[in-house]
Amino acid sequence: VQLQASGGGLAQAGGSLRVSCVASGRNADRYGWGWFRQRSGKEREFVSAASWSGATTYYADSVKGRFTISIDGAKNTAYLQMDSLKPEDTAVYYCAADRHLNSIYYRANGYAYWGQGTQVTVSS
Repeated sequence: VQLQASGGGLAQAGGSLRVSCVASGRNADRYGWGWFRQRSGKEREFVSAASWSGATTYYADSVKGRFTISIDGAKNTAYLQMDSLKPEDTAVYYCAADRHLNSIYYRANGYAYWGQGTQVTVSS
């Protein structure tokens, strides 16, 4: 299983960006998905997660109401739409997946597969 992340880039505070992650592998359309980020000098932290259908979603308090996770099962792709960006959202964003969304969706060890990370920079 491979995850390929794309998107991200540079935005001004208050702006928007979208990151995407495509999975290749068997039954990828049934994966549980997660997004994490790692700010400079900080540990990797949970951002959002979703079930394979997108019907169940979770968000970190820091992004709730500003970020939206969505899943396109036909394309084996997860998206993270980031609106009302803040400078503190600057980080490397990682997508993650596993065969199902489990109870430790907010922990990195809840996922077996990881993408390579994509940089998001928000200027003030």
